[in-house]
Amino acid sequence: MDKRKRFWMRLSILAVISVALGYTFYSNFFADRSLARAGEQAVNFVLEDLEGESIELRELEGKGVFLNFWGTYCPPCEREMPHMEKLYGEYKEQGVEIIAVNANEPELTVQRFVDRYGLSFPIVIDKGLNVIDAYGIRPLPTTILINEHGEIVKVHTGGMTEQMVEEFMELIKPEA
Repeated sequence: MDKRKRFWMRLSILAVISVALGYTFYSNFFADRSLARAGEQAVNFVLEDLEGESIELRELEGKGVFLNFWGTYCPPCEREMPHMEKLYGEYKEQGVEIIAVNANEPELTVQRFVDRYGLSFPIVIDKGLNVIDAYGIRPLPTTILINEHGEIVKVHTGGMTEQMVEEFMELIKPEA
């Protein structure tokens, strides 16, 4: 009988460990941890751009905001930036603003990236990761689309093609 009790005890312990590992794996890799949700008001923030000017999200009400969280070390981020730059001029005239929020990298690293790609839209560095934490951003890149009323319209995780960038900008373009 002792062997049978040990067998069931070991099986029970193994089952508990398996469930715990499964939950940990799921919550770290598959669960949506984003705090930003479509239909909610965007969290206000103030960050400095590379020229030292403060950018406050609230001041952009009345415009669509293409809020992109990125890093220079992120290949999908690197691929989507030229698409964003290509469409920026056209959509800026139509009331859409891009704010690219870098994930706490040194200013020199970010400036070199901006120079290499000739980016003209506002780039800010989230030095304390406070904005990234406030929005619950997990993987990079993540883009949050905000309408002219400050409401989140869509949260997109992952890289974007030029077509996707254009569709997203159309989605948040203020109504004339």
